[in-house]
Amino acid sequence: MVTGKVIRFDEVRGYGFVAPDSGGEDVFIHVNDLTFDKRLIAPGVVVEFDPEDSDRGPKASNVSIVRSAPASGGESPTEDELFDVLSAKEFHEVVTEALLTSAPTMTAEQVLQVRQKLTQIAVRHGWVDA
Repeated sequence: MVTGKVIRFDEVRGYGFVAPDSGGEDVFIHVNDLTFDKRLIAPGVVVEFDPEDSDRGPKASNVSIVRSAPASGGESPTEDELFDVLSAKEFHEVVTEALLTSAPTMTAEQVLQVRQKLTQIAVRHGWVDA
C-alpha cells in the first residue's frame, strides 16, 4: 500500500489525482476504485491505495481514507500545505492554459471574461499578488 494526498478530484466526472508521499508521478484515481463514498474525497485528503500500472500511467486501486482534509478556517496549515502565491501574469498564464485545454470551444472573449472573474476571486483570497 502507498499513501498520498489528493491534489484534485472531480466528483461529477468521478476521477482525480493523488500525489504519492514517496514522490514521483501523480497517480490517477477513479471513483470505481474508492472503498468509501466519493463525497468524502477532496483535495488535501490523505489516502492509501494499491498502485497499478495502466496503459495511461500509474493508477490507484482499493483506495481508502487515512486522514480527512484539514477543515478550512481551523488550524494553520503546515509548511508542506502552503501554496505559492502567483504573480498576476503567472496566474493569467495558468488559467488561460486550463481554460483552453478543458474547454477548447470557448471564444477568446469568453476566456477573457472567465479569466478576469477568476483573477478577482484569486486576489480577494490572496492567491495572487495584486
